[in-house]
Amino acid sequence: MEFDTIAAISTPMGEGAIAIVRLSGDEAVAIADKIFKSPGGKSLKKQASHTIHYGHLVDPKTNEVVEEVMLSLMRGPKTFTREDVIEINCHGGLVSVNRVLKLALTNGARLAEPGEFTKRAFLNGRIDLSQAEAVMDLIRAKTDRAMNVALGQMDGKLSRLIGDLRQALLETLAQVEVNIDYPEYDDVEEMTVPVLLEKCTWVRNEIIKLLQTSSQGKILREGLSTVILGRPNVGKSSLLNSLVQENKAIVTDIAGTTRDIIEEYVNVRGVPLRLVDTAGIRETEDIVERIGVERSREALRGADLILFVLNYADELTIEDERLFETIEAMDYIVIVNKTDLPQKIDLARVKALAGSHRIVTTSLLQEEGIAELEEAIAALFFEGQIEAGDLTYVSNARHIALLHQAQATVEDALAAAQAGVPVDMVQIDVTRTWEILGEIIGDTVQESLINQLFSQFCLGK
Repeated sequence: MEFDTIAAISTPMGEGAIAIVRLSGDEAVAIADKIFKSPGGKSLKKQASHTIHYGHLVDPKTNEVVEEVMLSLMRGPKTFTREDVIEINCHGGLVSVNRVLKLALTNGARLAEPGEFTKRAFLNGRIDLSQAEAVMDLIRAKTDRAMNVALGQMDGKLSRLIGDLRQALLETLAQVEVNIDYPEYDDVEEMTVPVLLEKCTWVRNEIIKLLQTSSQGKILREGLSTVILGRPNVGKSSLLNSLVQENKAIVTDIAGTTRDIIEEYVNVRGVPLRLVDTAGIRETEDIVERIGVERSREALRGADLILFVLNYADELTIEDERLFETIEAMDYIVIVNKTDLPQKIDLARVKALAGSHRIVTTSLLQEEGIAELEEAIAALFFEGQIEAGDLTYVSNARHIALLHQAQATVEDALAAAQAGVPVDMVQIDVTRTWEILGEIIGDTVQESLINQLFSQFCLGK
């Protein structure tokens, strides 16, 4: 498969020691050779693959020196895209890196689309679609655990398992074809149905195992939407600052200081939290504060976890009890804060309202109770199972949806076979399951979906 030559900046924009401009395509080496001058005047076209060269980029039209660079030359197919690849290491800086990119573009390269390098790796057969998606998961990983899951998927862990499932279904379909082609042999069907039941049962069970890891995998990939909830002045902003370990939110003794939503990502013992500090929920005549309270209620509706903060030095109010009712069906942890002050809250009543939900006491001012809170968050969602390194985690929402579809169709096949439906009819559900699993790794996926997926990648990857 031949493509034109693309170029893009592959490092974040801004000031830094080094920036990289990457080219990929049949003309990558020729374009680089046109603009690169080494001290010895050597031609890049004659250099060995996977070598690095010092020199300057020179505009061939004006002979103006554009940058001092180190240039890496890598010939396909032993590259990320399986094409010829040039990586130009220049000085980090907006002006410098843009001048290098512009020079490549004016000498024959085209600006790459978002994710186009990884898309070429997929289209050229170096990686499958699930591995390509794992590249972006790796870039976006917020914790070590999330990164390990992405690395496993990039390495083909999920791909190999999906391949095994599809192979089992393929063997079943082959057996069914024998039954259809040689109907005169009565014992063929007797042999086919047990094989079909055995293979499809194994496939279903493996799909169920994968789906059992999906909730944890999705958390690792996307983070938990975590809302800090409570009345004004109970310590919500202090909790945000303690977890983030920075003074992100203004903390005062004045109730209603937080007027708007504050969002931060934080890593709590391997659990990525998308932490939302909300305006204190109460009835108020202040127009600005009322808007903040309404935004708090909206954030609450989309939350995966609630950190419900109460004041140890205040009696429970009707508003507190209403908040307990609001979050009754959700996952939440109660945090009784300000234990450094004299107790006024009725802890027995708090326990009765919380039921089986965890209660943690803290003094955020004295930095007490944070470790217990972090342990409660990790235990609530991972229950110690996340450390199982031999598990294949499925974290991508697209993969999860397809696995649910595959489970449904393979169960239809099993039910039909057990009910005595002719095997050539059962074959339809088995074939559909095989196709759905193929969509995960890109074997049976439509071009429009491929374009949509890669458009979500960052430019230069």
